[in-house]
Amino acid sequence: MADQRYGICGCGRGRRGALDSLVLGLVNAEAYALDAEATATRPGFLQSVDPRIKVLALVALIVATTATRSLVVLAALFVAAVALALISRIGPGRLARQVWVGVLIFSGIIVLPAIFLVPGTPIVHLPVVGWAITLQGLRSAAFVVGRAETAATLALLIVLTTPWPHVLKALASLGVPAAAVAVLGMTYRYVFVLIEAARHMMEARRSRIVAPLDGRERRRMLMTAIGMLLAKTFALGSDVHAAMIARGYRGEVRLLHDFHTRPPDWVFLAIALAVPALILGLQP
Repeated sequence: MADQRYGICGCGRGRRGALDSLVLGLVNAEAYALDAEATATRPGFLQSVDPRIKVLALVALIVATTATRSLVVLAALFVAAVALALISRIGPGRLARQVWVGVLIFSGIIVLPAIFLVPGTPIVHLPVVGWAITLQGLRSAAFVVGRAETAATLALLIVLTTPWPHVLKALASLGVPAAAVAVLGMTYRYVFVLIEAARHMMEARRSRIVAPLDGRERRRMLMTAIGMLLAKTFALGSDVHAAMIARGYRGEVRLLHDFHTRPPDWVFLAIALAVPALILGLQP
């Protein structure tokens, strides 16, 4: 569907050019952002929580995730993160696609040598090479992977259950410097500027090509397109920023409605803040 809509060749991945794949990836990123905005407006537990309370609570749980030295507590935090996703109408399949698989591969590659290099009690020896997998190495690897998976899940819940302007306003309300909030806001806007510029360039390029290009010509066109895309993006970004300044933008996020905190929000925040406090206070 995305291939046909944006004029990208749908004749198989093997025949898709590098620039086509790049633009398709950008289009998919735009679709992902729109889907996240739609998820944030659905009825659910986290969607109904005051964004300021939500950010504080989930950041507190992330701190607890990084602070704990117990695998049991880490597993409980992961289960709690999944439970929050379920009652917010975010399924495990989506979490697996967007977080779990990628984090597992990335962190797994990093910690793989640890199961052999960390000294400790051998559990099993690999055939042929004779390398020993130690209990302490597995424990260290489990901590790294578990912390990465849990923290990434909690961070994703903030994005999927809160519209981006609300996230920015919540950060500003919590004392995050205005410059940092402005950078985040403008970066988010310029991503879509880049996507639109890339899509228009692709449509213009396809309208002017009547025959297949050889490898050298494709590479030359790719490098030229990347340079032109960056130049157009910077120019369009400057125009957008100038238009925002002319309309009164001063780096402050303004919404049409104010945040309202309910008693259940305070209860959720108290529970979330108690978790890292208990972990830091009870563990040796």
